[in-house]
Amino acid sequence: MAQVTAQASRSIAAPADKVFAALADYATTRPKILTESYHDYRVESGGHGAGSRVAWKLQATKSRVRDQVVEVSEPAAHQLVESDANSSMVTVWTVAADGDRSTVTVDTSWNGAGGIGGFFERTFAPRGLARIHDGVLEKLDAVVSQ
Repeated sequence: MAQVTAQASRSIAAPADKVFAALADYATTRPKILTESYHDYRVESGGHGAGSRVAWKLQATKSRVRDQVVEVSEPAAHQLVESDANSSMVTVWTVAADGDRSTVTVDTSWNGAGGIGGFFERTFAPRGLARIHDGVLEKLDAVVSQ
């Protein structure tokens, strides 16, 4: 199995503390910034940053839906790590200060399938997931730039 990765990044017109607080708010802000690719979103425990446990269905394609139960940690300042209890998928959100702006980068990786299915996964999944992340970043920008 090969490691598969997807990445997206966006410059946002808001300070890093404000952007990170919005990202870490799984109870109120996160549901507002998720795209139509996310279904059945719920907070199972916590709701703000490290120690939170949230769940959703991620509709990656018409036929590919992942049931995710995500444990949240904060290993560094302005960084959230979402580890899926149902798979090897890990998503890292990093917010970097850039004056009165911020750069948000989201990196997702997982152990891909082998064989011909794995080839297609490594070829197409990163672009599809990056598009999903771009949509979330766009909505995050709209929420924190108000």
